[in-house]
Amino acid sequence: MQIAHLTDLHIRPRGKPAYRVVEVNMMLARALATLKALDPLPDALVLSGDLTDCGLAEEYALLRGLLESLGMPVYLIPGNHDRREALREVFGDWPTFGDDPQFIDFAADLGPVRVVGVDTVVPGHGHGALCAHRLQRLETTLAQAPDKPTLVFLHHPPFICGIEHMDRIRLLDGAEELQRIIAANPQVERVLTGHHHRPIQTRWAGTIAQIAPSVAHQVEFRLDPGAEGALVLEPPAFLIHAWIEGTGLVSHQVYVERYPGPHPFVLDADYPGAS
Repeated sequence: MQIAHLTDLHIRPRGKPAYRVVEVNMMLARALATLKALDPLPDALVLSGDLTDCGLAEEYALLRGLLESLGMPVYLIPGNHDRREALREVFGDWPTFGDDPQFIDFAADLGPVRVVGVDTVVPGHGHGALCAHRLQRLETTLAQAPDKPTLVFLHHPPFICGIEHMDRIRLLDGAEELQRIIAANPQVERVLTGHHHRPIQTRWAGTIAQIAPSVAHQVEFRLDPGAEGALVLEPPAFLIHAWIEGTGLVSHQVYVERYPGPHPFVLDADYPGAS
């Protein structure tokens, strides 16, 4: 069982780059081409927010057109750049779309693992929050399968990572209660997020909390206090979470861009021990 995890797509209307420099639509098309070229093909795809840059129906329509050709179930949650109303307008009949009338989330059994998505959006704000309704819904969902390895997807990371300007807009309200819920559910193998546009992981609430890099631009790596935020065009990437019998869940980072290779491991004839 393999689950692809892409985040922070920031789709724009056709012909308009994000922040005037990032050709996000082209970059997502490349990421999906890389995904479709994997052998074996992942069993499902999860998109963990910031599906679009401005939350426009036009942007969601472009995204849907790209996703419809994948040939695998696609689960999604919104990020702070998304707008629930426009997302429902375009994706409301999507086969895996959640059924909560207020928030956009999901829960599904995928072979040996379970995936759960939680909506952390605060309309009009960059930070995330979990109200009592969303926390209770998550707690109830986890209680339904206490023995099944589970991946919980959010947009906003619930922990401080040291990139100060991003920590100010992490999951703020409800983070402590979320930590309690996750710690009480040892079947949670990963808490998986986006938002920070960097590959980051830590031990949190008795499990692994992992932030996926963006398939578009990345956030500049700056741990010095007071540093202003900026984007960089470091290589885009996504994650593959593979359930391996006898080991459990293993997460791999897959780069989108093409690089020289693959080259066979052939030693020079004068290398000691070569044959």
